[in-house]
Amino acid sequence: MIYTKNLAYAHPNGRLLQFPDIACEGGQALLITGPSGTGKTTLLHLLAGLLKPASGDVRVGNTSLPQLKAAAMDAFRGKNIGLVFQQPHFIASLSIRENLLLAPSLVKEHASEERLRQLAGTLRIENLLHKKPAHLSQGEQQRASIARALMQSPQVLLADEPTASLDDHNCASVAQLLASQAQQQNAALLIVTHDNRLKQIFRDHIQLS
Repeated sequence: MIYTKNLAYAHPNGRLLQFPDIACEGGQALLITGPSGTGKTTLLHLLAGLLKPASGDVRVGNTSLPQLKAAAMDAFRGKNIGLVFQQPHFIASLSIRENLLLAPSLVKEHASEERLRQLAGTLRIENLLHKKPAHLSQGEQQRASIARALMQSPQVLLADEPTASLDDHNCASVAQLLASQAQQQNAALLIVTHDNRLKQIFRDHIQLS
């Protein structure tokens, strides 16, 4: 589902980051770990098409992300790649429901109320949809962030340190939610993290150095 080959990124400070090849199929989960400064977040941004590599390729299915122009990349990302960040980013003035429905509309896709209700039920946020983001707990915001990333049934789900600020219970809960949702939708799940607790949950992982 998502594959990389000879991927490298030229950092603005002059450092060249080189990454191991990745192959992650639909329904598979891959943990990417490593100490600070090894380029975990940079790699995730390359996988999402948010950064252009200095060399190498990133493919989602048959599509080469570095070959897409900016507008085409934005449209492709909106339809095919779901992003979950360490700190959820919502529009504070909108309700959770409005935030979730906004994501598809940004890429000119139909925002499905049925899809919203399905995800809200699965992720246990159906009673929170009317609330503003500031009124949700950290764990609730993270579940809402996962729901937003899944609204378009993406082929690839990318998570950047999704459990770093969570206690053990919420860490396990969020990890299991990500894994179960990826399996249900046959999406490739990649998590970049320094949270060693996740190694007990996910079997497959790559260590950056």
